[in-house]
Amino acid sequence: MTTVPARYPVVLALTGASGAPYGVRLLAVLAGNKTPVWLIASAHGMRLLEAECGIGSLDALKAATGGDWSSVRWFPDGDRGALPASGSQRTSGMVICPCSMGTVAAVATGTSRSLVERAADVTLKERRRLILVPRETPFSLVHLRNLVSVTEAGAVVIPAAPGFYHRPTRVEELVDFIVQRVLDQLGLDIEIARRWAGEPEAG
Repeated sequence: MTTVPARYPVVLALTGASGAPYGVRLLAVLAGNKTPVWLIASAHGMRLLEAECGIGSLDALKAATGGDWSSVRWFPDGDRGALPASGSQRTSGMVICPCSMGTVAAVATGTSRSLVERAADVTLKERRRLILVPRETPFSLVHLRNLVSVTEAGAVVIPAAPGFYHRPTRVEELVDFIVQRVLDQLGLDIEIARRWAGEPEAG
């Protein structure tokens, strides 16, 4: 994949799936690299930020992601008339991280009941990159069918299931494994995790 700087904003949505540290880390990396971000968090997403990361407000989220939000713009999830809801607004794609299975179902059926859902619907209809990072286990047949549906519609599903070939010793390395895959899918030339270098030759 060719990597290019983000010319237009990346829409980043945080929803109510377990896995809030993935979203926090992704936001920190994007903000730290001055990548334009349009940020949305659902009510359940904010609840999980507090439960899993001790982040109970937007100010706390800003502090946890480096403190510099000069490239980040916040939109309330209830505002379906905000910029991310319009296909005429060009973006570099959208990431929902973490992505609840309820959000997957909404994207699969195009319900557009919130700004997160509408922005995802717009991303698909405009044929832009939509990346979903679900964290659920085990998957039910309903979950699997919805994941197939969004994939058939053009989304990329990156389950929050990190690898171990890089022999991680810290939770942060597991988080970075997934966030690096998201950055790659966005076409951003940002390196935060070690890549597979091949197995050493025997003998």
